[in-house]
Amino acid sequence: MKKQGGRCAFRTSIGGQALIEGILMRGPEKQAIVVRSADGLVTKVEELKLIRDKYPILGWPLIRGSVNFLSSMINGVKALMFSADYFPDDEDAQPDKLDLWLEKHVPAEKLQSVLIAVAAIAAIGMSVGLFMVLPAFVAGLIAPWIDSAAVLNLIEGIVKVSVFLLYLILCSKQKDVRRVFSYHGAEHKTIFCYEAGQELTVENVRPQPKHHPRCGTSFLFLVIIVSILLSSVAFTYLDGHNVWIRVGVHLALLIPVVGITYEFTRFVGRHDNWLTRTLSAPGMWLQNFTTNEPDDSMIEVAIEALKLVLPSEEGKDSW
Repeated sequence: MKKQGGRCAFRTSIGGQALIEGILMRGPEKQAIVVRSADGLVTKVEELKLIRDKYPILGWPLIRGSVNFLSSMINGVKALMFSADYFPDDEDAQPDKLDLWLEKHVPAEKLQSVLIAVAAIAAIGMSVGLFMVLPAFVAGLIAPWIDSAAVLNLIEGIVKVSVFLLYLILCSKQKDVRRVFSYHGAEHKTIFCYEAGQELTVENVRPQPKHHPRCGTSFLFLVIIVSILLSSVAFTYLDGHNVWIRVGVHLALLIPVVGITYEFTRFVGRHDNWLTRTLSAPGMWLQNFTTNEPDDSMIEVAIEALKLVLPSEEGKDSW
């Protein structure tokens, strides 16, 4: 490997997630949340307990993708709730009926766990419903007027990609979300700086690229593309004109779709050549909607979060 800044440049397995005025970084041994509050930086570091260590089968290729996706979703919701605690609330806002019911019926020590579970289920349900079930349902409704299975699959694919693009565009227009997307850019830039073997300083991080091939945006787009390909194969043998069969097939394919996408993302993350750059180009382009240029204060948060999850043994986080 090429030497840069006194050590080898490489590709790290460390990844992150943008939060409300903060960043979550996840390394091979621990994860860290760093939030910029009114009183300065707030940090929370936790040792990782991987379920595959207890059940090795969950670490097998094609299976580990769904396991890691679910784990990332739950940890991401927890981190978002942690960061939200340091975000100023609207003093005039009144608790809604659901909040009042939960406070009355759920013990305080269990309330957070309940809220995390509900939020994680809602997030997964929205993703599956919006990007998979809805397009399948639309295709099933128009199926009686289309004889060709290939044309029907094409229409469903166009609907999927259109819904995804519209969702990203609408999110990128929200003021508060734009700041989150700036922290997203800071996360990517900091990881690139670390991978280049440069000292983690604001000056070194600032000029780094804000688009990263292992980004969650790229992952979700690839999930949609893989879903289109696998469902097209499935509907050559099944009746794709029945709306409920279409929806059921997409739900049944969810685990293999996520598994294949995860393995593809690992492959792209480990290699940098014309093939991987070509394959990752669409997802990289979509990051124009989900990553913004960060300011120096955001970069400082990302640097602190990354430093907190560096492994005790150098190179342990290498892909």
